Amino acid sequence: MTLNIGLVGTGWFSKVHADLLAGMEDVSLKAVCGSSKLKGEEMARPYGAEGYGEITEMLDSHKLDAVYVCVPPQSHGAIERALIRRDIPFFIEKPLGSSTAIPASLLEDIKQHQLLTSVGYHFRYQENIQRLKQTLAGDKVGMITGEWMGGMPGVAWWRNQEQSGGQFTEQTTHIVDLVRYLAGEVTEVYGMFGNRIMHEKHEGVTVADVGTVSLKLASGIIASISNTCVLPGEVNKAGISFYNDNGMLDWNPERLLEVRSGDSKEYKNSGNPYAVESEAFLYAVRTGDRSRILSDYEDGYKTLKVTCAAYESAQSGLPVKL
Repeated sequence: MTLNIGLVGTGWFSKVHADLLAGMEDVSLKAVCGSSKLKGEEMARPYGAEGYGEITEMLDSHKLDAVYVCVPPQSHGAIERALIRRDIPFFIEKPLGSSTAIPASLLEDIKQHQLLTSVGYHFRYQENIQRLKQTLAGDKVGMITGEWMGGMPGVAWWRNQEQSGGQFTEQTTHIVDLVRYLAGEVTEVYGMFGNRIMHEKHEGVTVADVGTVSLKLASGIIASISNTCVLPGEVNKAGISFYNDNGMLDWNPERLLEVRSGDSKEYKNSGNPYAVESEAFLYAVRTGDRSRILSDYEDGYKTLKVTCAAYESAQSGLPVKL
């Protein structure tokens, strides 16, 4: 049975998903919806799909088995509501929004419809993260540190706090999500953000360009996550480290390093987690078996709550209890 898929969004990341879908057996990308009909048609053309500028027009014109939603944080709401109304399963890229208000109401509707969803926290599907999860199962973790250090993306919406939610919500969300996935739920958040450089270099920058956030977990683990977007071009560093009396586990997107007393092992990353997450979602669409999906909308919302709490804490200067 061939699955007919729709795609909402025409940015770089939409193309990543479209290319993967185009290479899958028994999957057909039928329609693409952009912010204008012209953008939708331009994106759709290479895949032999049809382009649209309105989500309802796309859904009325095709019987779609699932839809991929890859839009900026400020564009969420109407798209998901249209899909929920029609009971169409959807895969959605992180973050679920620039704040929690719209996602909170969408989550209620999703639960009522028991709708199949998956969120693009692709690192969860990486072999090294699965290896790390198994290793940590036998460890009592003391402390976690994480970081997402890079440059500022060139799109205007990303630089606007109202639209993107800031770096911690838009990018560093991946590290926050891994803390939750590997070590459990967060109960308290204390954030400090600052504007050091980028607001002097570019017009319209309202996001912080440096920040550090302390997290208290239900288990008692303390975590600290820092980020910056002041770095030039290709200079970047992202990862997460776990410390305890057995040693250190240090992960980044390229490799996992396990350092025990007198011994260290390195595991290079292999495979494509974007492909694995898509296969898990489409398998669920086909069979109804959701067990391979590692983050659904409800889970993704929990990560969003932590990142938004960090911003709220930085504004007030006080810790936020979740």
